[in-house]
Amino acid sequence: MFTAKKYIYEVYREKSFSKAAQNLYISQPSLSARIKKAEETIGFPIFDRSTSPLQLTEVGEVYIKAVEEIFRIEQQVENQIHSLTTLKTGHLSIGASNLFAAYALPPLITRFKQRYPDVQIRVTEGNTAQLEKMLSSNSLDLVIDNYHYDSVLYNKEFYCRENILFAVPKHFQIHKELTKYQLSYESIQNKSYLSDTYPEVPLEVFADFPFIMLASGNDTRIRGERLCQEAGFRPNIVLELNQQSTAYMAASTQLGATFISDILVSQLPSFENLVYYKLKGESAKRNVFFYYKNHKYKTRAMEEFLFMM
Repeated sequence: MFTAKKYIYEVYREKSFSKAAQNLYISQPSLSARIKKAEETIGFPIFDRSTSPLQLTEVGEVYIKAVEEIFRIEQQVENQIHSLTTLKTGHLSIGASNLFAAYALPPLITRFKQRYPDVQIRVTEGNTAQLEKMLSSNSLDLVIDNYHYDSVLYNKEFYCRENILFAVPKHFQIHKELTKYQLSYESIQNKSYLSDTYPEVPLEVFADFPFIMLASGNDTRIRGERLCQEAGFRPNIVLELNQQSTAYMAASTQLGATFISDILVSQLPSFENLVYYKLKGESAKRNVFFYYKNHKYKTRAMEEFLFMM
């Protein structure tokens, strides 16, 4: 019914078949034939050809109102698509643990918002199980995590290498024997401690120390216990917590030693009452990725965010 709408509307606008044909760059007989076919499809004439200038019939008035509404919707859709493709609008939902939500995402989001201020970004905090469930159900577009997600279900983009350090209260006497292993705060911030010139501490010397660990099931807890096992002992756990930042603060009160991400240490002010050590073994190293669902349509906002990280 509306396949000839642009021709009919041009005749309505010009009130003349000949002028409309000129504007449309077609012959007048061709234009008349197109409109006649449309009127046959509708079952009623659109134009009253007995008047001069040309006028609409009652059916024609209904048709033209409908065409104007179609044009309005088409323009609205075109504007919205243009806004999305140029990121004048849009949204992005990102999931992260407390660590990454607090210390990794803010600079990335700031850089993205400086370039695309009208894109709405929502950050959801949770543990790995919660975040993966939300990613699977399409409640999240992206998740940043240091846990390995199923490669069959999810694609990933590498973000950074994270290293686990050992933070020990300064009051313990053993530090006098371990001077060559101790890391300066500056070496952690600039990552220079990763070079081979910085030796890895033998973790077994801390076998009898009190440990502050994250709750069971947490990847840092799993890796920490594995590091202790590889060093030949089971840690004496005096406190279990849910967040690395909380464990870090607890260690600074001299309560016990803890395993801590170098990302967290480098983002917070140095604790003068803690001594930092580099750890050996693959369990002390892990990659951080941005994950997104396999076969999911990747929006322009997702593409740009991943490109800018």
